Amino acid sequence: MEAEHVEILNFLRKYSPFNELPEEELQIAAKNTSVAYFKADTQILEFNQHIDALHVVRSGSVETYHKDGSLFNRLDEGGFFGEAGLLRKGRVRFPVKTIEDTLLYYIPGDLFNRFYDEYDAFADAVEVEEQRRVSHAVKEHESRNRTLSARVETLITREPIAINKTASIREAACLMTDEKVSSLLIYDDEKRDIPAGIITDKDLRKRVLAVDKDASDPVADIMSENLVFVQHNNRVFEAFLTMLRTNLHHLPVLRQSKVTGVIALSDVARHESQSSLYIVSSIFKQTSIEELSQLVPDVHKSFVRMVEEDANSRIIGSAMATIGRSFKQRLLELAEEKYGPPPVPYCFLALGSMARDEQTVVTDQDNAMVLDDSFDPKLHDEYFLNIAQFVSDGLNACGYTYCTGDIMATNRNWRQPLSKWKQYFTDWIENPSPEKLLHSSIFFDLDGVSGEMRFAKELNQLIRKKAPKHKRFLGSMARNALNRTPPLGFFKDFVMEKDGKHRDSINTKRRGTGPVADLIRVHALAISAQRQNSFARLEEIIDANILPKGRGPDLRDALELISMVRIRHQALALEAGESPDNNVAPEDLSDFERKNLKDAFQILSNAQKYLRYKYSGG
Repeated sequence: MEAEHVEILNFLRKYSPFNELPEEELQIAAKNTSVAYFKADTQILEFNQHIDALHVVRSGSVETYHKDGSLFNRLDEGGFFGEAGLLRKGRVRFPVKTIEDTLLYYIPGDLFNRFYDEYDAFADAVEVEEQRRVSHAVKEHESRNRTLSARVETLITREPIAINKTASIREAACLMTDEKVSSLLIYDDEKRDIPAGIITDKDLRKRVLAVDKDASDPVADIMSENLVFVQHNNRVFEAFLTMLRTNLHHLPVLRQSKVTGVIALSDVARHESQSSLYIVSSIFKQTSIEELSQLVPDVHKSFVRMVEEDANSRIIGSAMATIGRSFKQRLLELAEEKYGPPPVPYCFLALGSMARDEQTVVTDQDNAMVLDDSFDPKLHDEYFLNIAQFVSDGLNACGYTYCTGDIMATNRNWRQPLSKWKQYFTDWIENPSPEKLLHSSIFFDLDGVSGEMRFAKELNQLIRKKAPKHKRFLGSMARNALNRTPPLGFFKDFVMEKDGKHRDSINTKRRGTGPVADLIRVHALAISAQRQNSFARLEEIIDANILPKGRGPDLRDALELISMVRIRHQALALEAGESPDNNVAPEDLSDFERKNLKDAFQILSNAQKYLRYKYSGG
């Protein structure tokens, strides 16, 4: 071996992942390594550039960047880069620039890929380093974009200001002026923990000055009731989504069932980034279904932009669900303009992925209506059918296709009074059958979109109260959740779709995110979880200690990975001008993605085995 190769060999022996290789392979690597020199401030790699070698820093230092130019990482002697590109179709993911004079070793890409495939210790070391870098980068990214990482409690700067509901409007206005606040919580002495209502500057303008109301009247006359709260540990972006969904500018913050403060939209504005969620404001400016449908390309662009900005699946799912709800809310407004005000109160429900804040651009419409118990079919049903048909047709025009299973408010079965819905849910829980379990898996993820939101709240409370008490129901739901298995064969090879236009592909929803959501739902029902989102439910499940140690975080990571494979696949299709779907061909994945997707599916498989064991007595 020549002297320069010996020097390279001795160098590689000192650093991971090369020190995981057998000596004979190290010698092969050393003999095939080339050397390159770059002066300081030199661009080495550009985004999406073809790459055919692993780059190892012999001396000097470099910086790697996100596509948007923000810093990703700094590397010096022994550091390596380019592995992400080599494992992802040979295209550079992170541009690289020297920050001082730098000497690099180039190890051929085909040699690196062979080491990665043949030596698990080498592959594991590469992945550990990459995950460490990604984790570091995520933290840096979140520190720059505090909307994604900051908790709501960080926005609270003072104790909440409150007054008794028997106080006069004038007293309330004076208190707001003295305390320099734009909102005031209103309490009933009998229930001091949770406020009875809230007033804002806007209420004083619209409900007092504009109508010449007597300022000596009790403040309870103008307060808003049925408050929407946000938890202290929610992220700021979640609070922002809540404000967009509810069209509210002030949210009381809860910590252990006690209000610790109030945040305003102006507080969030100081933290918010330039997000694609502003499409929501455009939705409410449109005056017809045709105008709304013209926003579909913008929705797709928003989706792609979030993917390109490395948003995680929870952010993307929440954003897309908020956009979907906004379409429904605007369509309901337009429907009521056309058909008049509702003859009795009602609540329009979102079901499934929209209710869980887990939507993508490939989704159908699952919805229902809960009507007030004063509903009389002979007098009122024509009106509500017209409303349901208008909304359903509008959603279809806006990219939310008709539900093939007819789970829509246009179906008379799913347009019922509140008492009938309670009968449905009680029967599904107490007398489970295959058809009823199917309904449970759909309707037990529900959220109010518009109207009497308390109807949705009552139904969710009924589910949380009854489900944990019926072991047979939980056992049946668990067995039902096992019907969709991850696409892994006996030797952990992918099992593909066998027919149809998606032959030889993996349906990442039906065989991936869907089964994960199903099994999480069962655990959530068992512990009366308060939240709908699968990630949020997992947090409650982990806190409840009903899973073996480490299984909860593993399942969370698996859900994130499968979700992002699905989301990226859809974004790539949109960028290519194709119709997005859920079917991913393994050959379209990088070696890195294939390996990690198999690991994620194995975690899902193990979670399903535990689900079968835990609820087998039901």
